[in-house]
Amino acid sequence: MICTGHEDRAWHIAWNPTKSLLASCSADKSVKLFTYNHDGEGNLNFTLATSIPTGHLKTVRAVAWSPSGRTLATASFDSNIGIWEQELDDDGNPGEWECASLLEGHETECKSVAYSSSGNLLASCSRDKTVWVWEVQPDSDFECMGVLMEHTQDVKCVAWHPTEEILASGSYDDTIKLYVDDPLDDWFCCATLTGHASTVWSISWSPNGKYLASASDDKTVRIWRRIGEHEFKCVLVLEGHERSVYSVSWGIGKSNQEIDSSLGWIASASGDGVIRVWDLSENSSTESMIPSAKLIARLPTAHGVHDINSVVWCPRKGHEDLLATSGDDGMVKVWRIQGT
Repeated sequence: MICTGHEDRAWHIAWNPTKSLLASCSADKSVKLFTYNHDGEGNLNFTLATSIPTGHLKTVRAVAWSPSGRTLATASFDSNIGIWEQELDDDGNPGEWECASLLEGHETECKSVAYSSSGNLLASCSRDKTVWVWEVQPDSDFECMGVLMEHTQDVKCVAWHPTEEILASGSYDDTIKLYVDDPLDDWFCCATLTGHASTVWSISWSPNGKYLASASDDKTVRIWRRIGEHEFKCVLVLEGHERSVYSVSWGIGKSNQEIDSSLGWIASASGDGVIRVWDLSENSSTESMIPSAKLIARLPTAHGVHDINSVVWCPRKGHEDLLATSGDDGMVKVWRIQGT
């Protein structure tokens, strides 16, 4: 399933958590929204619903939906973050997507943006080496709760824990930082994860929140296990990609959802043009901290000769086997992964 429409490289995609909507963003400064539905024969049809000319002056690098599915955030190389909401017409019907707020503060390119699971917090990161935490307030107001200057280089990605207010970031400095809020003070860095030999491009929490996956320029995906409140240990390294791994996404998967040991599916996308999908599960041995990983899919030349910039699992019930990818060819593609 191919969704086209961008005139330049497609950087990132985000599935709406509550509606049949898929958002993509591009170097062409636009956001495309695709709707999808069943055709009655078991197939999904994707249709371009609208294109948002964001008004960003440069590339739109990342998009993120709020948990309610009503608000979309855009992170741009123009250093700003746009907050988008759909207007209602006089009859209460959905209308155009309008910019409800513009968050300024980063000094240079914004690389990633993410909402916390409660929807009360928004995180952003930038080439200016900072991570910002914003509190979401009524009427599309945002208050900066903290500017975290822990990384020594460009910060590439941010991701919130699925249930707790723990924020992770990955950087050109090869590290992952974890942050929490001190009720008596400010947000602070509670852990630094080292092990990658090069840039950390992407991070994704496991659905159960016990693990974190990180994708790196060193061609690997590392799996970190939480062994204390703020303590994580690398327990597995997934190899096989021949070039930089630009994106990783950890979804529920569809193979063994009823089995307690199932940890879901991890998808990774690389500059080698290959998407790899692993089925992860915890070992029955209580002594073993190392999960087992089985490669269940390998999709070569997924975007032809072009780099794959992003890979994201659909979070909606019944669609856990849907994987969206975006590439330098300007294409957004959707894959249905068959479990074993």
